[in-house]
Amino acid sequence: MSQPIHTIDLPKKVVVGRGVIEDAPSFIAELRLPHPLLLVTGPRVLGVAGRRLQELLEDKGYSVYSVVVEEATVKEAEKVASMARETGAGTIIGLGGGKSIDVAKYASSKTDRVFVSMPTAPSHDGVASPFASLKGSTSHPMSFRAREPMLILADLDVMAEAPRRLVASGVGDMVGKFTAVLDWRLAHRLLNEYYGEYAASLALMSAKHVARYVNEIARGGAEGVRILVEALISSSVAMCIAGSTRPASGSEHLFSHALDLVASHPALHGEQVGVGTIMMSYLHGRNWKAIRKVLRIVGAPTTAKELGVTDEQVLKALVTAHKIRPERYTILGDRGLSWEAAEKLARITGVID
Repeated sequence: MSQPIHTIDLPKKVVVGRGVIEDAPSFIAELRLPHPLLLVTGPRVLGVAGRRLQELLEDKGYSVYSVVVEEATVKEAEKVASMARETGAGTIIGLGGGKSIDVAKYASSKTDRVFVSMPTAPSHDGVASPFASLKGSTSHPMSFRAREPMLILADLDVMAEAPRRLVASGVGDMVGKFTAVLDWRLAHRLLNEYYGEYAASLALMSAKHVARYVNEIARGGAEGVRILVEALISSSVAMCIAGSTRPASGSEHLFSHALDLVASHPALHGEQVGVGTIMMSYLHGRNWKAIRKVLRIVGAPTTAKELGVTDEQVLKALVTAHKIRPERYTILGDRGLSWEAAEKLARITGVID
């Protein structure tokens, strides 16, 4: 049986280094990206790097429009798309964390504009993926097929100044690949879902790289950030190759999204994914204690208390997680976990007392 065709679109240029933001105009000129430029950023990042970037670009003769976004919603992304049309912007730059990048990514796809990704914190692996996580009509984020960036600019000096919690969140998101790939392989074996060995191997290699150098990452500084950022970009590319988020998102992400519903977004996405990975590793019969050790080294949460949620909220998330994306088969199966099974799982792994 032949597999359906999917297109692999990859970034044209990736630049990772210190002081990259100062050279952003030259990289944009090198690729001859269409202008005017529309800069999408958040309120905090605007002061940290946004105004400086706009100043650098305008000094080189670019017309730059800017918009500040506070929520990653379809409504907000549609507003940015309308602004791109009204201003005639040819390139949309997402500068910031997951919210700004996802909004910019979606807007560029809706308007057929070039997308440039400029992450300011190593907290997630969406910096290069062709998928945007946005809240729409449902109360939990949905994954939308969007557009991969033509250019990625990651300034290590800016990212090294990000709060340590965001670095820990990035590590949590990365260890999630260990269970995401296992879930993908399971769906392939049981349901004959398409499984890409290369994309899966790339995602796993990225996660193993972070685990191997977690002490360096925990020490902070530009070199630790470089290790994490390059792994996050590599994981993003795995999604580009797979044509879906399968290599990077499985049962551990379903748990995180379910926890958002029952506890109103209690922690950072990567923090919740990390805790979910501990538990899903146990279900897969893998070394969940090794996952917990990696998370503890970087100061990421490993318990309900550290996430800021109750034991009951963790259990509610576990028993409802399989309903978040029913079309995505994982170790949680079609029927999910019983309350008793969820409690046993959370207690054995030390997530609840």
